[in-house]
Amino acid sequence: MTDLTLDEMIEEAARRERSNRILERYNDFYNAEVSGLSHGMPTSMEQLQAIALDCALSALRCENLNHEFSEVQTADIEDLIERLYQQGKDYLDRVRTVQEQAQGHSKTDLDAL
Repeated sequence: MTDLTLDEMIEEAARRERSNRILERYNDFYNAEVSGLSHGMPTSMEQLQAIALDCALSALRCENLNHEFSEVQTADIEDLIERLYQQGKDYLDRVRTVQEQAQGHSKTDLDAL
């Protein structure tokens, strides 16, 4: 592991804060959009994709309010995608833990459930 300088640590902390803020804004926009649907869920994969893209752009627009928003940094989009994958993985890990506890730590293949 390399030693980071103070400037590098500050830069990394700012990057993480920005990343967290964009993910939180995305989740807020997504939850607000989906909660307004009549069934609470998109009716097609295309609708889900459109909502996800719209929410991602809305989150990035909010993050860049003080800047001209004609370009989106690819790194922001890639980071949001990575964070959403991690958020989904964390959710599945929590579900798996609850299932294991409910089953009394049985050796059942939980993916088959």
